[in-house]
Amino acid sequence: MKIDIVTLFPGIFAGPLQESILGRARAKGLVEIGVINLRDSAEGRHRVTDDYPFGGGGGMVLKPEPLFACVEALRRPGSRVILLDPQGRRFSQDVARELATVEHLILLCGRYEGVDERVREHLADDEISIGDYVLTGGELPALVVTDAVVRLLPGALGDEEAPGKDSFGAGLLEGPHYTRPEEFRGRRVPEALLSGDHARIARWRRAQALWRTWRRRPDLLETADLSPEEQKLIEEFKHGKKPEA
Repeated sequence: MKIDIVTLFPGIFAGPLQESILGRARAKGLVEIGVINLRDSAEGRHRVTDDYPFGGGGGMVLKPEPLFACVEALRRPGSRVILLDPQGRRFSQDVARELATVEHLILLCGRYEGVDERVREHLADDEISIGDYVLTGGELPALVVTDAVVRLLPGALGDEEAPGKDSFGAGLLEGPHYTRPEEFRGRRVPEALLSGDHARIARWRRAQALWRTWRRRPDLLETADLSPEEQKLIEEFKHGKKPEA
């Protein structure tokens, strides 16, 4: 897979792309990530990439010429151009899985008041927002999308089943985790996890995931694939019964 990130501030990406899962995936050749300075595609001695908006108003707007020139130099068959923008569709684990199947992603990082509308209408294939809030630019959203997508690539994680166990991976929030020591400041690890009974442990983890999802994100249960036994558990939660501690 190849991901090209188009930005006015390439220095933002230097550290994150070298560390942890992203760094290991690049070192193993699972993904190639390029960070392209938009100014390199701007014409003139001053490499101008933004200008005042027609009609007046505060802020600056990214010009269409350098963005079109940059993307047209990068684009190839199988490329998908994504504008990181607060007006885009909401990013989710399902969207990450969708993007993980694309051969080549080109991520456009907006800045200032945004991009010339012709970029949105005639250059970008998709628009993605990571949430209902405003950031200084599209660089952090580009890192979020890149991280979420790369960790889904085969070989990126030590445990190939790990993405399916994560929160949202199976449609639910993930349950609690514990490690040594067994007792810390009077609080013990749940007995089920110490039992050695793998079936009991699996039931405990699933029940805890259901409980946490019901309490924190009940909207997820509307589309989760639940067995009749799990649906019964949800009904018991509604009537005050808690899962095994």
